[in-house]
Amino acid sequence: MAEADSDKPFDGAVSRYIKKKAPKEIREALEKAGKHDILDPGYPYRKELDDKEYEDAFHACQLELVKMQTWFRAEGKRIVIVFEGRDAAGKGGAIKAVRENLNPRWTRDVALAAPSDVERGQWYFQRYVAHLPTRGELVLFDRSWYNRAIVEHVFGWCTDEERERFFRELPSFEDMLVRDGIIFMKLWLAISRAEELRQFLQRERDPLKQWKLSPTDIEGLAKYDDFTTAIAETFVRSNTPIAPWTVILSEDKRRARLAAMQSILSRLDYPGKAVTPPDPAICGGPELLAERKPAG
Repeated sequence: MAEADSDKPFDGAVSRYIKKKAPKEIREALEKAGKHDILDPGYPYRKELDDKEYEDAFHACQLELVKMQTWFRAEGKRIVIVFEGRDAAGKGGAIKAVRENLNPRWTRDVALAAPSDVERGQWYFQRYVAHLPTRGELVLFDRSWYNRAIVEHVFGWCTDEERERFFRELPSFEDMLVRDGIIFMKLWLAISRAEELRQFLQRERDPLKQWKLSPTDIEGLAKYDDFTTAIAETFVRSNTPIAPWTVILSEDKRRARLAAMQSILSRLDYPGKAVTPPDPAICGGPELLAERKPAG
């Protein structure tokens, strides 16, 4: 017997949106696609990376990450990596891939909940500063201060004045991090509207993943274009020479995870380094996203 909408999170809101409100071409793409098919026609590959190629490349990256950890511990380096992107873009999976074989004493991820009343009364960047690394530590932000530029703005959780203040202060804030010696990277994982909906639909149907859906995800279904506009403006105003963005087209989560690890490793100079550079067809600067608008 088919599962009733009332048995799904939010009474099947994702399924209903796809059936009634999603653009026709996206609905048809979702109906026709096989499990491993790529939905974005602008993505350079039509199928996901096969098991053997992925496993070999993944293992090579893990070995390099362990070398990297030995280096940043011995040298007392401080590393901050920001992972951003639309919901369901694969940020959590990429972070998990980076951390898989690293010592959790020296590597941690930060995924902050909504700010408390006390935090809302503080300088906006203050609660993020509290999580910056000490010597010999790597910190991975699963979303970051860029919430103000994109999510808070789209949902009306900050005023236009607060957002403008954020953009005015942002270059100085990130400049201070780098000039204080922190190795700082910003990764944007980009997926198409069709892939985002496919991921939401999988979460809705799978009892083991339903916890990943939130009221914000459901409300955001109708705000895709608003997010696109906010993301484009954010790149224009925050892609600076001292803190540039790396964009990873993430229709294929396997390729995206490899590109994330390879991009990080390529930026660091540690002994014995033997890194394959990230695939330039899916990894580059914000111009890569601009060239392939469907993947935003």
